[in-house]
Amino acid sequence: MTRFALTIEFDGTPFQGLQRQKHGPSVQQCIEEAITRVTGEDAVLHSAGRTDSGVHALAMRSHVDLETDLSTFRLTGGINAHLRPHPIAITACEEVSEDWHARFSCTGRRYLYRIVNRRAPAVLLRERVWHVAPDLDVEAMHRAAQSLTGLHDFTTFRSAHCQAKDPVKTLDQLDVVRAQTPFGPEIHVHAAARSFLHHQVRSMVGCLKFVGTGTWSAERLAEALAAKDRSKLGLNAPPQGLYFVSATYPDGADTDS
Repeated sequence: MTRFALTIEFDGTPFQGLQRQKHGPSVQQCIEEAITRVTGEDAVLHSAGRTDSGVHALAMRSHVDLETDLSTFRLTGGINAHLRPHPIAITACEEVSEDWHARFSCTGRRYLYRIVNRRAPAVLLRERVWHVAPDLDVEAMHRAAQSLTGLHDFTTFRSAHCQAKDPVKTLDQLDVVRAQTPFGPEIHVHAAARSFLHHQVRSMVGCLKFVGTGTWSAERLAEALAAKDRSKLGLNAPPQGLYFVSATYPDGADTDS
């Protein structure tokens, strides 16, 4: 039995998330079915993170255990061939030790949230960004975001369906910056932590949007965090602007976008 580490890129638009779901297609289901077609084996995909419906990934790290004698090159090519026409691609594949685990060995995760801030609709990026028409004060958003970094109880920014046992997390980075892309100017929110709660990034971005429009002050954002109360949440940002960027591992088997 060989453990293969996979790096996966996907467009989350047509899926109910990364993990298998009873009520619709998932990225995991598509990959497992493709692996079965290539190897004849029933595969179980384990991943560094979970994503909601509509959320994308630039370099999700996953692993699967197989008895196949195919090389990583042929395995990658076969999986990708059977993934078509789904918007999923295996961008890297390598053999790893049996004690390496995509989820439990992961020591850090990074997310990116993209906002297009203009009056005109973002027609070419309709399922790739959050279109916000009112002007946003990026500097105010960034300053306010710093009150969320560090060790906190993030209950306010946690989904009611979150399965994590502890709402206390250490947020290593939450930066709000202007970015110039081939599609024009965007606002990017960079978030990094060892792990995140369900909806944490989207909830934080939604509240930062209120800061950007002047609806909330930085003090109110800090008060919402301190309240440890989901009812104090201002807004949950939509999923289409969110991207899983990379996973970090102590052995250097990291992923980068």
